[in-house]
Amino acid sequence: MNSKTLSIKDIALQTVKLEAAAIAQLANYINSDFEKAVQLIYDCKGRLVISGIGKSAVIAQKIVATFNSTGTPAIFMHAADAIHGDLGMVQQDDIVIVISKSGESPEIKLLVPLIRNFGNTLIAIVGNTESYLAKHSTLILNTTVSQEACPNNLAPTSSTTAQLVMGDALAVVLMEMRGFGSEDFAKFHPGGALGKKLYLHVSDLYVNNEQPRVGAGAGLKEIIVEISKKRLGVTAVVNEANELLGIITDGDLRRMLEKHNSFDAVKASDIMTTSPKTVSPDALAVEALDLLRGFDITQLVVVDQKKYLGIIHLHDLVREGLI
Repeated sequence: MNSKTLSIKDIALQTVKLEAAAIAQLANYINSDFEKAVQLIYDCKGRLVISGIGKSAVIAQKIVATFNSTGTPAIFMHAADAIHGDLGMVQQDDIVIVISKSGESPEIKLLVPLIRNFGNTLIAIVGNTESYLAKHSTLILNTTVSQEACPNNLAPTSSTTAQLVMGDALAVVLMEMRGFGSEDFAKFHPGGALGKKLYLHVSDLYVNNEQPRVGAGAGLKEIIVEISKKRLGVTAVVNEANELLGIITDGDLRRMLEKHNSFDAVKASDIMTTSPKTVSPDALAVEALDLLRGFDITQLVVVDQKKYLGIIHLHDLVREGLI
């Protein structure tokens, strides 16, 4: 690939194609060693300790994060630090995965015999199956690539992509074997939008808002004051048992003002919408979002057995990062 004669787009496309080819080639390496590795990890009573050097160390950290977030306990151990004391983090029941393109790095050659002396299972994710690392590992997960995407065929590009995808393949298979579902995922991702989509409920939102309400006989001034004071653009209309009768939005008020010349006799029951869109407090916040979008509205009334509980607004979902 001659970057001097190719356009920016051509170089980018060539990079994508080379890395895609490297991923496709991995299909040839999903073999019995891969299956044995998965079973060993699944049966492991300890943790996964994943190590590497250079760019492979960065990939190792990402794979560790993926395992931890999908139900397989894992820790990262930098190969250079391991031979200067960090090897002490490896416990008897742990499985060690070492990631390397060449399998011949000096740090790897120092680390491998130490791991073997400990008696731990050693799995290699390696791009050279004839390397020192490969020859001294229990199992080999082959990530050989034909060519780096780098124009000089030097910078780890296709090879690190292959390493990452091999790690993802392990993690996803283990997710399936463990029956790791959406509820499990939410437990491990409570702070992000992904987790919130799975665990955040309407009941977590409406309690943070005011609860605008008026009686059916409320006059115009009371209605306007309640909508303005509670700052949600709406008020519920309830009976003496706090059961929802309807709602009045600021839009309802504007339309009423356009139609009437006299307002003294206007009551809440005259202008309320009697069949507003409602949602249960037990509904997921994303389900409420679907309702808001489906009906092109900005508020939902929260009710439980006809009892009025509060209001959630589109802005509540924006604040939670669901939009």
